[in-house]
Amino acid sequence: MPGGAVGPVSTGNVFKTGLFPRHYLWAFILVTSLFFLWGFAYGLLDVLNKHFQNTLGITTTQSTGLQAAYFGIGYFAFSPVAGEVLRRRGYRFTIIMGLCLYSLGAILFWPVAKSAATSTNKNAVFGGFVVCTAVTACGLASLEISANSYVSVMPPIEIASLRLQFSQAFNGVASFTGPLIASKYFFSDPTSKDLTSVQWVYLAVSGMGMIVAVAFFFTKLPEVSESQLEELIVGGEHKQKSIWKETRCLTGAVAQFLYVGAQVSIGAFFLYYTHDASGISDARGSQLLSYALILFTVGRFVVTGLLSVFTAPAILFVFAIVCSLFTILIGTLHGMGGVACLMMIMFFESCMYPCIFTLATHGLGHNTRRGAALIVMGVSGGAVFPPMQGAIKDAYNARVSFFIVLPCFIYISLWAAYTWVLDGRQIFALKSGRSAADVESGSVASLENEDRDKKSAEVEVQTETVTKL
Repeated sequence: MPGGAVGPVSTGNVFKTGLFPRHYLWAFILVTSLFFLWGFAYGLLDVLNKHFQNTLGITTTQSTGLQAAYFGIGYFAFSPVAGEVLRRRGYRFTIIMGLCLYSLGAILFWPVAKSAATSTNKNAVFGGFVVCTAVTACGLASLEISANSYVSVMPPIEIASLRLQFSQAFNGVASFTGPLIASKYFFSDPTSKDLTSVQWVYLAVSGMGMIVAVAFFFTKLPEVSESQLEELIVGGEHKQKSIWKETRCLTGAVAQFLYVGAQVSIGAFFLYYTHDASGISDARGSQLLSYALILFTVGRFVVTGLLSVFTAPAILFVFAIVCSLFTILIGTLHGMGGVACLMMIMFFESCMYPCIFTLATHGLGHNTRRGAALIVMGVSGGAVFPPMQGAIKDAYNARVSFFIVLPCFIYISLWAAYTWVLDGRQIFALKSGRSAADVESGSVASLENEDRDKKSAEVEVQTETVTKL
């Protein structure tokens, strides 16, 4: 097939074939828990913006320093470092490193929040929180690179998109769990004007991270070596290829950058839209945002099932086209019709991150881990698009500002079509009765057959020699 790589297609009924070999079960559970951790941390981020404005008296513009630290320092700047660590030291080491940074950043919230009670320099206190957020984000970037990559390269490789979609669904669960918990502890009357609640919430976050780190420390995580990844490449043509010559991966990184920029912008300007387009109060708008996030989470579970029937490029293409149409409606409709479209677009964007990740990193061989770091760097799009959308909103209105995400979804649909062509123009998932155990035992059997063939050949040579003598 074009590109010389085995396409990441599904293999039919995943409930029959299995998501992974049996001995990967505990590793899969642990790695999937990481998706919940960073979803929870991200869910707290937007809530902290408003809480810091209330307690520290900072401006809205200043509060976006949290997003700049989270996406800019954590994901854009630290992702290449984490990718190199992953390449040199493996998945287990990188995950434990990420959890330690995550927990360190979270525990540092305690002394910074404590100092807010006595310090008169509120800007310095907020600067401390920005540093804490940056450290936490460095840990999260390490976890995203290693966890996304590990779930993608688990055998059988054919259902990588489906498996990652399932794990990412728990990220969606955490994305609305975080704000629900924060709304109770950050904005309740006794704690709405101080930062005591921040200390305790992040102490719990730090403790949760350390518990998972200890679990990984005592777990023998099955590694997938780069030599094994090379075996997935037909003809071995990638062995001497630089990551900067991997067109599929590079264009995929752009797709991820645009997707995350669009996703963050849609969430960040949701309340502005509901107020401007329909006159909905912020309280009611917050409820609708929670419902939209639930739709996002439901979408990931739904797509997990769809990937057992259709290929990832086909689903990504259709969903990106639907998002493009919804974007046009959001920018043109007034009233609840536009709000309904704004909520539904979150359902259809739910498949994009995991599908883009697996499609962009598949077939990279020894470049798989560096490619994973490159794709995760695309998360930095979340720091670029919201300010641009804000400028458009100030110049026009909230409805018009949503047109900024239209080119993002159009590019993603074109990129999905490009990967669809590379992977053999398959719309439906390949039907296969092989289970994950069969894939694993098949690999062992093929190695045994290869050894048997070699021994037979040696015996034939020896027999020939004796006959001649």
